[in-house]
Amino acid sequence: MKLPRRKFLHLAAGAAALPAISRLAWAQTYPTRPIRLVVPFPPGGAYDAVGRPWADKMKTLLGSVIVENIGGGGSSLGAAAVARARPDGYTLLMGGSIPHVTESILKARPLYDPIKDLEPISNIAVTAFAIAVHPSLPAQTLKEFVDHAKANPGKLSYGSPGVGTLPHLLAELFKSLAHTPDITHVPYRGGGPAIADLIGGQVAMISLSMTGQMLEYHRSKKLRVLAVTSAARLNAAPELATVGEMGFPSLKAPQFIGLLAPARTPSAIVEQIARATRTALAEPAYQQFLIDGCFEPDVDSNSGQFRRSLEEDVARWTPVVKALGLKID
Repeated sequence: MKLPRRKFLHLAAGAAALPAISRLAWAQTYPTRPIRLVVPFPPGGAYDAVGRPWADKMKTLLGSVIVENIGGGGSSLGAAAVARARPDGYTLLMGGSIPHVTESILKARPLYDPIKDLEPISNIAVTAFAIAVHPSLPAQTLKEFVDHAKANPGKLSYGSPGVGTLPHLLAELFKSLAHTPDITHVPYRGGGPAIADLIGGQVAMISLSMTGQMLEYHRSKKLRVLAVTSAARLNAAPELATVGEMGFPSLKAPQFIGLLAPARTPSAIVEQIARATRTALAEPAYQQFLIDGCFEPDVDSNSGQFRRSLEEDVARWTPVVKALGLKID
């Protein structure tokens, strides 16, 4: 039977609208089951320190959030798992500066495209990186550490949370500026194992994200933080000097840690998660919790702002990688 043209167009328009209606209804009922939050490092690092408290805060705002640590590849394995997941809001990434920079500019064969395959939702916190040494070293400043390294060529090593991570790039830039090329890099699967080996004396120095755990170990003299990469001294640790104050202003670098979803996740779901995050960050107690952990809460972040921050990170580190000639595959 041949339908009249008007009737045919009416039915065709209705059929075309079905996916949009379906997506809208989907977003309106989200979430109906637990959300999986992937932290792309083992427990004990900055991403874990931000991710687990966020998951706990979401219990009353979104529902149950299950944290899964997937370390390896300097954050690549965990981030790739999210990039390949269904874009339905039930798999999220605690990502940010490290996953974006590592995959964007350091790999000839990246596991995913962080710009195309991940949708920024909201930044949660900004933190600094730290350069710390074993307390047995006779170095109270970065200059004293450089002098010690030059007096002991080939005898020192440093740890990072993985090849190609920003702490790795930061340490290599430090070596270049300090003219100490023979400090050997020892990559770990995350910050926690690197800290353990520094305290145990297996490495002389580490370059890591600054966290409350690092501060606690510094104050208990299990390690010594020589400098942090923030522009100003941290609110939680005003006793720690900045790299600028130590004579290395080129090492100044922020780090953004926040939420991302697989590309093509419905915008209504992205905004719902961002709104819940802003609601949590508006609580003074949660803000203070982050500040005490050496993080600065990003209370006004949204998807667009987070995207721009990550793009600026890639632009900031691209010339450094080219100047150092680093490639990790």
